[in-house]
Amino acid sequence: MKQATPMNTDIIKKDPTKFTKTPNISDYTSSYKDFTWEKAEKEFVTFFEDGTVNAAYNMIDRHVENGKGDKTALIYKGANGENETYTFQQLQKLSNQFANALTSLDVEKGDRFFIFLPAIPERYVAFLGGLKLGSIVGTMFAAFQEAALIDRLSDSKAKILITNAVLFPRIEKIWKDLPHLEKVIIVERGSQDQPKGDTIVYYKDLMDKASEDFAIAHLSKDDFSYMLYTSGTTGKPKGVVHAHGDILQAIVTTKYVLDVQDDDIYWCTADLGWVTGVVYGALGPWGLGVTQVMSEARFSPEGWYQLLQDTKVTVWYTAPTAIRMLMGSSVKVKDYDLSSLRHLCSVGEPLNPEAVMWSYEVYGLPFHDTWWQTELGGISITNFPIMDIKPGSMGKPLPGVVAAIVDDEGKEILDEAEGNLALRPETVSSIMKQIWNNEEKYNSYFSHGWYLSGDRAFKDKDGYFWFVGRADDVIKTMGERVGPFEVESSLVECEEVIEAGVIGKPDELRGEIIKAFVVLKPGIEGTDELKEKLKAYVKQHLAGHAYPREIEFIDKLPKTRSGKIMRRLLKAKELGLPLGDTSTLEDY
Repeated sequence: MKQATPMNTDIIKKDPTKFTKTPNISDYTSSYKDFTWEKAEKEFVTFFEDGTVNAAYNMIDRHVENGKGDKTALIYKGANGENETYTFQQLQKLSNQFANALTSLDVEKGDRFFIFLPAIPERYVAFLGGLKLGSIVGTMFAAFQEAALIDRLSDSKAKILITNAVLFPRIEKIWKDLPHLEKVIIVERGSQDQPKGDTIVYYKDLMDKASEDFAIAHLSKDDFSYMLYTSGTTGKPKGVVHAHGDILQAIVTTKYVLDVQDDDIYWCTADLGWVTGVVYGALGPWGLGVTQVMSEARFSPEGWYQLLQDTKVTVWYTAPTAIRMLMGSSVKVKDYDLSSLRHLCSVGEPLNPEAVMWSYEVYGLPFHDTWWQTELGGISITNFPIMDIKPGSMGKPLPGVVAAIVDDEGKEILDEAEGNLALRPETVSSIMKQIWNNEEKYNSYFSHGWYLSGDRAFKDKDGYFWFVGRADDVIKTMGERVGPFEVESSLVECEEVIEAGVIGKPDELRGEIIKAFVVLKPGIEGTDELKEKLKAYVKQHLAGHAYPREIEFIDKLPKTRSGKIMRRLLKAKELGLPLGDTSTLEDY
């Protein structure tokens, strides 16, 4: 086993006396020791008298019943300057109407209902209404094209879809190949030219006819709630299915990790088509009954800073890609009043140490990295507000979650060496219930009593976990194993670099050499001299064997919409290999 060492020796020490609010977890060690999911469930989840549950009821209706109906649930900022607010009571009525609308279209418990909309409030109304009814709700990015859509709608056998006039032509092209898709609901917002047809119905018409009262479905904790398709290196996207009881871990992590408190203004920048947008843009924050922000506009440093200032966001959850783009921007943070911010978190791709230190210097607050996966359904290893931060570290396990580094036989590694990052599945409350129509794939995640994440990592003497790379991405050069993330992080420390993607390239002598694809800051010229400078920096600051022998300057890295660098695409293009599934690839 390779002995592993942290990539960064700097530690951000926390001074509890300087917190603007006392964190919801004030002592990690005692909280981890005392926590049980059974106690948490009694505290955070409301069950019906017959012992059943519904996630949407816990997100919206119970807050209305508890006197919070007039509290703002959603602040919406549209791409064309729209400013709208919705209270919990308004969302209760709207989602009841939509649940009735789906019922009028013969949607029943267990039917698949899919959402294909841009970031507009109707997305949330549809999501909540589908959950109230007991349908399995699928969410999709508005950027999906026909191939990605047919993969998901065909495999799931979706019965009803909601979209708008702008996106509908993509559905129209493939509808003939979707015999199970009975009706398409069109949201009128955003277009005057509306499609017509016997199997097309309109959102406004349905809502106008629907009652504001609805008998919410009483469900078991294991009844399916939502499904998301994730891409793999080969084959079709796989449908990860979650259940209504998963809202427990969503609420617990929103409170204890994101540290959201009752009077916070919270902004999760993730799209509802991504698991973070579902869990931390809906289930968790509304499960706690807090106000959150939703923005339809595309990313821009000026736009984001203006939104943070105008809405007085206090807790901000975003992706490393966005953070690195803010780092590389010429926009001056001091031109905006961001004094409302008190807690920052990151998700999607491991956060480079440089980005943590940058945010600490620029905002006066460090970003706290969080680790989890679509299959896990909620944050599982993380940096807590009360804990000192070791920049580059994943942090420590969530109370209730048992995580370890194991070898290929499932035996725990205790000597700070690299191995497989694994979790005891029974300790992850929100873990997936199945892979849709693919039991073999589902079973492949579990071995020797562990859930195997597919990530390589190590745990240091203080109990902090450190990401090395995806098992398929780890580079073997000159007999040494090198994690691409540590090389990328070293490159990002260089002042000329915004971000980098690193792969192993076959080499007869060394087995593999390290090749880096580097995005430079605006105005920086990619010269041979700069390549040598970057190589020398990594060699000096990381390791003599771990520097990139080849560097290629590129305009953008291929990334998923969740911010993950798609290293396999870099490698496939470099070696002329098939690209595999690219349906979640970010637009360029």
